[in-house]
Amino acid sequence: MIIVLKPETAAAMQAKLVAQFGSKTELFTHHNRIAIQGIQPADLPADVVAAADDLITDVPAAVQSSRLLHPENTVIKTPHSVIGGDQFVMMAGPCSVESADHVMAMAKVAKQRGATVVRGGAFKPRTSPYSFQGLGEAGLQALRAAADANDLDMITEVMDDEHVPMVAKYTDIFQIGARNMQNFSLLKAVGRTQIPVALKRGMSATIDDVLNAAEYIAAGGNHQIMLLERGIRTFDHKYTRNTFDLGAVPVLQKLTHYPVIVDPSHAVGEWDLVTPMAMAGVASGASGMIVEIHDRPTEALSDGPQALKPKTYLKMAQQAFQLHDLMTSWN
Repeated sequence: MIIVLKPETAAAMQAKLVAQFGSKTELFTHHNRIAIQGIQPADLPADVVAAADDLITDVPAAVQSSRLLHPENTVIKTPHSVIGGDQFVMMAGPCSVESADHVMAMAKVAKQRGATVVRGGAFKPRTSPYSFQGLGEAGLQALRAAADANDLDMITEVMDDEHVPMVAKYTDIFQIGARNMQNFSLLKAVGRTQIPVALKRGMSATIDDVLNAAEYIAAGGNHQIMLLERGIRTFDHKYTRNTFDLGAVPVLQKLTHYPVIVDPSHAVGEWDLVTPMAMAGVASGASGMIVEIHDRPTEALSDGPQALKPKTYLKMAQQAFQLHDLMTSWN
């Protein structure tokens, strides 16, 4: 349950509850709220009940991710970005880091229209074991250099818990890919860091699955989490790579305080569909988007069909920021 305490007595009552229940069960505090697993109102001391504004008994399993415990939006600050709240963040770059020169060029393109984060994969989980798997640490070094040269933050995928220390040396944001959303060892490992984590929704994951995966990260002490909607697997893949679940954006925003980012590139898988779905993502109220760009997509080493050419990206990004500004002005 979650106990909402009167602000003037919250500190004293929280200390009392921690002393009474802290050694017996999981317990979490946030401002004047305290969540205690496995107890009922009848288990509480009378003076605590008297000091409570509310007793919430219908509490989700992902309690630290819930707005019931943490009502206000989480806002994540990195060296060049503010992610969450009323801000809109643009993350852009190639799917894979193919060379130092190429990722440097794409970072410059990303920066031109307001991106503050450059993306790129140094380790690539591919469907086929014979496909390009990434440049490894050399790719991380190239992406870091491109980010620094253009005053950008860096986001890159970490694929397993053994890679966390290496990737942590370079990145500003860990990305957990859709295939790894329920890799609990990896979630625990990034949860033990204080580096922001972008958690992608799994291809067949429910809303509750995503929130419980985020809870693994939060349980380790890392609360700098953003959730990425990148499309889910449904029954029709003839025309789009996945089904872009835009309804998940406002649902997640209602349930959790974490920023929600959209990934139209992976959602639709075809470059000419990315711009309209990017606009739909902005209109859904997302806190930002992550998109793939490539100057020669037919030669890309991974996911070329969904990459935007620079000119198309620049127009899309301009429209995205304009739409976000328009929507903000209505509020």
